[in-house]
Amino acid sequence: MTFRVLALESSCDEFAGAVIEDGIEVLASVVATQAGIHARYGGVVPEVAGREHLRNLAPVMQATLESAGLGWDELDAIAVTQGPGLGGSLLVGVNAAKTAAWARGLPLIPVHHIAGHLYANWLRPARDEWDDSPPPFPLVALVVSGGHTELFWMEDHDRVERIGQTRDDAAGEAFDKVGRLLGLPFPGGPEIERAAKQAAPEQIAALDPLPRAWLPGTHDFSFSGLKTAVLNRVRKIEAAGEPVDVPAMAARFQESVTHVLAEKTARAAEELGATCVIVAGGVAANSALREALRERCAEIGLPVRVPPPRLCTDNAAMIGAAACYRRSEAALDIDVFSTSGPAVFSAGS
Repeated sequence: MTFRVLALESSCDEFAGAVIEDGIEVLASVVATQAGIHARYGGVVPEVAGREHLRNLAPVMQATLESAGLGWDELDAIAVTQGPGLGGSLLVGVNAAKTAAWARGLPLIPVHHIAGHLYANWLRPARDEWDDSPPPFPLVALVVSGGHTELFWMEDHDRVERIGQTRDDAAGEAFDKVGRLLGLPFPGGPEIERAAKQAAPEQIAALDPLPRAWLPGTHDFSFSGLKTAVLNRVRKIEAAGEPVDVPAMAARFQESVTHVLAEKTARAAEELGATCVIVAGGVAANSALREALRERCAEIGLPVRVPPPRLCTDNAAMIGAAACYRRSEAALDIDVFSTSGPAVFSAGS
């Protein structure tokens, strides 16, 4: 029997809606982004994000249903990101979802934001190149975004263990901060990738490689020291009265981040006996990271699955996919941050 869910995502600066069928088919996906609004501030302003969500929620929900060609009576549930994220932004999405669920008599399924990112890999657009097969268990999952850098061991849908995480800056946060340091627009991730592609091999070779934090004996990550290394390198160049080669510096920084992410993910997968590696989160849209992961995991004979870039950044389709696997957790009386589900997806994690 078909199961259709209207999903809402509002954890940061996008308000998104989607209609997902059976955790696989994307019947509609609409995203109202605020990137242009926050770019002038060099980062997301929480109060501004919350106000923009209030303006966008009704138009996005209407556009989502129209795009899917469905009415409210053709839905089986509503899903919403419950946390983690910006408090004001989450409140807008959660209250909108609770109101709609109550008014329409539909079950409400709360979804942890990180669980959503993982389940983007179960959607049809991410499965096309694999003969429509879902990711095989057991697997290692790497989540890399603006606020999270984590490794998970997934034995099945209900047995999920966090095996590694960042001890300081998340990878996406480091991209944003280094991008700002190099005078690039916000958000820093795509701008650094764009700048790095402009660097010729001889330009990159002229700069010494940047450090990598390996944290031996753990699956954890650390990017704060790398960020400081870039700052010190830039200051030294400027103090000498020389111009900073932004493309080359961006390439060296990106190289350091992707090398560590790919190497530590592959090591964890090999150590634990994974049959597959999946990647999710906004930074997973980075082409250099995708290439580094595929090359490194090919050495140990493991496939790497990464959703299309549009499903890596925040969207509601991934929330709807996760909800279809968590129907038993439906509850109308939910609060922001107190997310149910596997213990690994606990509040604030």
